[in-house]
Amino acid sequence: MLNLFVAAAHVRRRVEDVCQKHGLQFSHHNVLRILRDVHPDGHPRREIMERMLDPSPDVTRLMDKLEDRGLVKRSRSAEDRRMTIHTITDEGLGLLEEMDPEIRGVQEWFGARVSERDQKHLSRICEGIHGDFTDAD
Repeated sequence: MLNLFVAAAHVRRRVEDVCQKHGLQFSHHNVLRILRDVHPDGHPRREIMERMLDPSPDVTRLMDKLEDRGLVKRSRSAEDRRMTIHTITDEGLGLLEEMDPEIRGVQEWFGARVSERDQKHLSRICEGIHGDFTDAD
């Protein structure tokens, strides 16, 4: 199991390096990626937390930082005015587009070390592990 932790840390560090070059933290990139996946729609804070790789208890502060940079916009839900919906802005989309080639570079670095067959096998193993946690919820 130690090898799994070490390998994950190496891959994550490479992604964190890309994020840092663009003035982001790993969690910021994660939120922007989540919001890009549903663009032009958005998500409430709770939904973002559930989809994050590393759920942060302080998502509100994280969203404040992204909004201050003009990368995310908040608006009231039309269905429930008590709920705030977060959407990615054009600036946020542009930043992700700028980062995408470098993120693909990390994926290519990984692919040069792990065959496609082994990647698929590893993915199935990981799905089995995190599926246990998802099913428990």
